[in-house]
Amino acid sequence: MDVGTIFGLVAAFGLVVGAMLVGGGVGMFVNLPSVLIVVLGTVAVLFVNFPIKDITQLGKIVMKTIFAKDLNASEHVDRLVKFGQLVRTEGILALEEASKGVDDEFFKKGLMLAIDGTETEQIVAQLESELDSLEDRHAKGVEILTAGGTTAPAMGLVGTLIGLVQMLQNMADPSAIGPAMAVALLTTFYGALLANIIFNPLAGKLRIRSKEEVLYNTLILVGIESISKGDNPRVIESRLNSLLAPTKRIQVFD
Repeated sequence: MDVGTIFGLVAAFGLVVGAMLVGGGVGMFVNLPSVLIVVLGTVAVLFVNFPIKDITQLGKIVMKTIFAKDLNASEHVDRLVKFGQLVRTEGILALEEASKGVDDEFFKKGLMLAIDGTETEQIVAQLESELDSLEDRHAKGVEILTAGGTTAPAMGLVGTLIGLVQMLQNMADPSAIGPAMAVALLTTFYGALLANIIFNPLAGKLRIRSKEEVLYNTLILVGIESISKGDNPRVIESRLNSLLAPTKRIQVFD
């Protein structure tokens, strides 16, 4: 679980609610027409902008920003190098028993392809296809969240214009000015909240998570490619470390 994402969301909303309470209460910031215009309006526009299947899958993708697994690249460098050493000494079939401790689906698929005797080029092609699909899914999620971050303030502006029109048409009736002004201001407020606390930050976090997962899986792909070719374990170690930042590189052999 990504504690940072949860803490950030709770803290941001907490500060906003705290400011409301200090200023007189939350009730004055609740307006149903404003909520309908901004929230439902934003969702409706996203359905216009993107296919339904992409919108319905967004929830699963967004969960990656909160329930992201800890990607320990160094651990897998060590494991891949040792797998390479095992293959050099005992043969590719020795991986069948060793792979039982691997719980990563991408990693396990690559190992199974190698154990089955699949040509190295075919292994790389299949894993690259999986990696491309992963990138496409995450890119679509980022695109939808970014569009939401753009649409929410725009719908807030629409609500503001509606409220101003209603206010100007009822200037003779003082009792109608207040509700119309509330719609005008609160829709902008709701749009800003949605864009700057939810949509844009989640898009940014998903973009970072996607890059981390792509690097992680690329590491696995390169390692399995080397293992399949029968590369020397020291060569495997060098290839994998070249993909990592200097501070994250490990030395398996003395």
